[in-house]
Amino acid sequence: MIEDKNQERISLSDLGEFGLIDHLTKNFVMKQKSTIKGVGDDAAVLEFKNKKIVVSTDLLIEGVHFDLSYMPLKHLGYKAVVVNVSDIFAMNATATQITVSIAVSNRFPLEALEALYAGIETAASIYNVDVIGGDTTSSTKGLLISITAIGTIEDNSEVYRNGAKPNDLLVVTGDLGGAYMGLQILEREKEVFKVNPNSQPDLEPYTYIIERQLKPEARQDIIKLLKDLDVKPSSMIDISDGLSSEIIHLCKQSQVGCDLYEEKIPLDPAVISTCEEFNIDSTTVALNGGEDYELLFTVSQEDYLKIKANPNFTIIGFIKEKEAGVHLVTRADSRIPITAQGWKNFNA
Repeated sequence: MIEDKNQERISLSDLGEFGLIDHLTKNFVMKQKSTIKGVGDDAAVLEFKNKKIVVSTDLLIEGVHFDLSYMPLKHLGYKAVVVNVSDIFAMNATATQITVSIAVSNRFPLEALEALYAGIETAASIYNVDVIGGDTTSSTKGLLISITAIGTIEDNSEVYRNGAKPNDLLVVTGDLGGAYMGLQILEREKEVFKVNPNSQPDLEPYTYIIERQLKPEARQDIIKLLKDLDVKPSSMIDISDGLSSEIIHLCKQSQVGCDLYEEKIPLDPAVISTCEEFNIDSTTVALNGGEDYELLFTVSQEDYLKIKANPNFTIIGFIKEKEAGVHLVTRADSRIPITAQGWKNFNA
């Protein structure tokens, strides 16, 4: 569609708060039976009957969590949903609804928010969640997005971080480090653009890792797969802050130790080659990068045969007694204590 340069720009002040909400949410369709009332009243009305409910929320702030110089607004809307429903899946639950709140400065035209909400709408459709409300307000510091995700648990199938036991297997889905290396490529090209705005970067070799950063996917498929395999993890967490941080969370809450084997950490070839290009150790990237939104979980050794041949899973270690500590076992068979070096809020 060719943009009409003469089309009159609609200001957010002309629409007003309620007009803006009506405009941005008019295409959302309610699909969940538990959604009785969505957008348009003082509060949403949900009915879950005998199911347990899980709720999680995340706040994304421009300049802290995303950079609009290379993050398209549609991708940002999509990613904002993904990072929230990922927390629901980490509970072994089904995501059902989300609320979306934004604070936006007057530098954003209506078209920008339409793009943002188009991404939210796409993610809501793919992950089968209803957008049931939220809030809009003004900001003097750019764009802020807050999403609350709601999910349901059936048959006492919830999984917490504190259930890991000695001799359990440590398992991860997918591969790690891609989102972080995608960010490095985007940051590098941003600096090149500052020097030469006419430069045209060749990003084709980095397609996979850039997508891991700009348009990650939450592992909704794993929840169904585990159920089909009749496997209930003893503990689980999603990898948002980096593998090292998440392992420490699981071990601390479960009061256990762990051995993580460096040679078992799953890495995509694109991650390995880009790490070599940047002269960065790929293990360090996998441990500390974050934003992969894969699932890290533990299972009893009795479930080994159920998961060992599945390409979605990689067994990367095993759980030990608390006194053994939390260690990385290197390829050279040395043991290095694992420390959390992933994303840390409030650090300079």
